[in-house]
Amino acid sequence: MAGFSFKQFAVSPRAKRPLLDFIVLGLQSAGCSVLHATEPSHAPFFITFETPGGERQGVLVYAFLANSRVTRNRPEDEHRFQVKYGGDPGVVLKIAQDPARLVTTIFVGIDPVRGVLVGADPLLHDPTPMFISVEFKRADVEQTLAKGWHVWERESSRRETEPVEVLVAVRQDRVLDYIRFERMATGLDQGHRQLLAERLLVEPQLGIRLPHSLLAELGLPEQALFDLIHQTSRLKMAVRGWVAEVHLQALLQETPSVQECGRLLEDNRPDVWVRFKGRDPILVECKNVLRTVGADGLPRLDFQRTRAAKADPCSRYYRASDFAVLAACLHARTENWEFRFALTRSLPAHATCAGRLKSSIKVDAGWTGDAAQALELASEVA
Repeated sequence: MAGFSFKQFAVSPRAKRPLLDFIVLGLQSAGCSVLHATEPSHAPFFITFETPGGERQGVLVYAFLANSRVTRNRPEDEHRFQVKYGGDPGVVLKIAQDPARLVTTIFVGIDPVRGVLVGADPLLHDPTPMFISVEFKRADVEQTLAKGWHVWERESSRRETEPVEVLVAVRQDRVLDYIRFERMATGLDQGHRQLLAERLLVEPQLGIRLPHSLLAELGLPEQALFDLIHQTSRLKMAVRGWVAEVHLQALLQETPSVQECGRLLEDNRPDVWVRFKGRDPILVECKNVLRTVGADGLPRLDFQRTRAAKADPCSRYYRASDFAVLAACLHARTENWEFRFALTRSLPAHATCAGRLKSSIKVDAGWTGDAAQALELASEVA
């Protein structure tokens, strides 16, 4: 726990106890022994427990009451939870994460009456202003109660200014499964977050096996290797974030007329550079598509940075000059490592941020699966 701290807020024990009890009883129903739980007078809650297999874990719970109270000028079938600790709407809530990954952070709305927990991505909400609401539909609650586990892409009226968000909801008896999910999902883009949640819906004991030759080469037991990845945040992020880039680099290296291809590992830089037909290097950015297609059946990209600079909200959005080619990885949708390519100069402009690109993009007929064709066009422009 060295180096891990989090700010707590004084809250109403009467209001927060049902939320704390929901988590504790959910863990106990899964056969866990709860070793410690903070008092409901302070939030977020910190709970340590031992799983039926003897593994000791900690969970930091940012929990808010979810309900379906009818609100003026809002849809009648809307459910929501409001992010609120204390009475100051000007406070910005920092979502703490244990750098050692010994404690899992969850950011959830809980409806103790219906027995449902709705979880959002903690990293996507870090930091978050107080008093915002996370809305969802009655149909999502019904699906959760029927199946025990439900995942969907949240609708938002502020889609142009907010990143796409995937929510995961569970019944109380699957609280332990949800905590395990968040341990695995930390750092995933929203498309792969949804893919992982869907796999866990049908395969709650999902596991990964490594070749014995790799284990022998590394000199570690399989569980020790996975523990190393899980507990080392930079390594974990690298494994998840760079896989698509590695597949993209391999594809480009095999593309005719490509002489050189490498990855750019610096922060805030495009992912790959390519020298095509001996011309100047072409910069390529790799982005994963969302899991859910649009109404027209086309894959979609949420094409923006997670955060913007405080002094410039438009810095969240890319410029066409940042790189020449955008590569859309379709794995979250097709579960195959395949790509579509577009020139950034052909992408639609942002409606309100001059010189920036639109954040919601469809991978339509204007994109090509031919990397050589995209590189040829990009090099002609350069």
